[in-house]
Amino acid sequence: MEKKQKKINMLTLALGIAFMPPIWAVAAPYLGVDVGAVALICAGLYVANGNKRKDALKITAGFLAGDVWAVTAIWVMEVLALHPNLELYFTLFLLGGAAVLIGETFPAVFYTPAWLCGWAIGLTVMGPMKLSELRTLPIQIGIAMAAGVFYVGVGVDAFQKFLIRKIKR
Repeated sequence: MEKKQKKINMLTLALGIAFMPPIWAVAAPYLGVDVGAVALICAGLYVANGNKRKDALKITAGFLAGDVWAVTAIWVMEVLALHPNLELYFTLFLLGGAAVLIGETFPAVFYTPAWLCGWAIGLTVMGPMKLSELRTLPIQIGIAMAAGVFYVGVGVDAFQKFLIRKIKR
């Protein structure tokens, strides 16, 4: 019986992943989001946290704080007049430490791993750019992050549970 349940779980998850994320991938550019793949990373962290719907808001808040942190890091590095390696080190030191202190002080509001992951995503996508070049990119990243948690993460989980209930009937 356990082997059959594992197979049902695997097949329904495969169908959910095959069905829902491609809809986001196709729709994202029409919504003005050119970084739609960010959603898949964010969904992965939601799933790694155990698909806990009760944590979806604080995971999203963490991702969005990380997005803001990435823009802040870019600004700080543009303002500092140090060797680029020193700028990078001090910026990551200060903002990384502050993210952990804030996130762990307010765990009901922020999921600290999402904050740090969101910051890394933002730096990966926007890091090579100047602040003046970002335009709507931080907003696009934020939308993709929220879509990752709610549409891909929560949505695929709900779709899979729906399919399992139908199969068990």
